[in-house]
Parts: sequence; structure tokens; C-alpha cells
Amino acid sequence: MSKSIAIVILLISILVIGTFLIWPKYQDLRSLQLEIGKKRVELQYKEKHISNLQEVSEELKKYKTELSKIDSALPFNPSLPSLFNFLQKASSQNGLIFRNVDSFSMTTPKEKPTVPTQPGIKEISLNLGVSGSYSAFRNFLSTLEKSARLIKIENISFSSPEEKLTVPTQETPFDFDLSIRVYSY
Repeated sequence: MSKSIAIVILLISILVIGTFLIWPKYQDLRSLQLEIGKKRVELQYKEKHISNLQEVSEELKKYKTELSKIDSALPFNPSLPSLFNFLQKASSQNGLIFRNVDSFSMTTPKEKPTVPTQPGIKEISLNLGVSGSYSAFRNFLSTLEKSARLIKIENISFSSPEEKLTVPTQETPFDFDLSIRVYSY
């Protein structure tokens, strides 16, 4: 009888030890195995994603010249001196005299939260004045239009030449004032 009691006590102690010591460790092991499985799947997904990005990168290298044109149209760093230099060169190359820049302002995306379709696009608004003939001004506008940068002319006003000329000709110098917007990232 003492052998059977010892066997019962041994079985009960094995069950108690198994329930309280081994079973929680087994559950932890299963949990870690599931976590490892999830991490493996996540790793495979990320490796596939990196592979796809590398393929896209290789594909984009084929269009390097086209992408450089886009970069010049919307530069990442809106440099005001380079913009003013471009406007001055464009005006002088077309026979206009660059008179002045009255005012300018830069609008960042944080200041324009109501435009959800243009995240990250900055606007530089400025007013400038040039003097010259109508044909030179027309050529200047054509130069701005053909420029790689995104330039939007919002307003044009001009003043007539001095009153001593009774009939202004096409080559008579006018004063032109423009309001323009230039875009960048």
C-alpha cells in the first residue's frame, strides 16, 4: 500500500510541477515561437520591399535626365539670390531694364494647411518692375514661360511712356510691373 501511496504522491507532484512550473514555460516558449514566426514574416516582407525599391531605383536611373528637369522645375532649396539672378538675366537678355523688386514673401506648407493636394510645396511671391519695349517684354514673358522653374504670372500692369510722345510705338519704353509666384519643395 505504501508503494501505491508513493506512486500517487509522485504522480500528483509531477502534475503540480508540470502545471505550475513546466506549463508556463511551455506557454512562454510557444509565445516566443509565434513572435519569431511573425518577425520572420515581417523580415521577408521588408526584404521584398527593399528588393522592390532597388528595382524601382534601377528603373529611375533610366530617366535621370527627365528627373533632373523636374528637380530644376521644383528645386528643394528655394534660393532667393539665384531666383533674382535668373530674373535679372532673363530681363537683360531680352532687352529690358530690371528696375526693382518691390516686395516678396515666402509661404511654407505649414502656413497653408488648407491645400491638401500640394504637401510640401513652398511659394515665393514677388513684385518686380522692368522697363523696355513691348516686344522685349513679350520675349521676357516667353523666357519665363519656357523656364524650367514653375513660375506663375499673376498680374501685369504697365504705365505708358511720357506724355511728350503723342503716339506710342511698339519700341517705345514702357514700365512694366509684374506679380509672380515661384514654386519649390
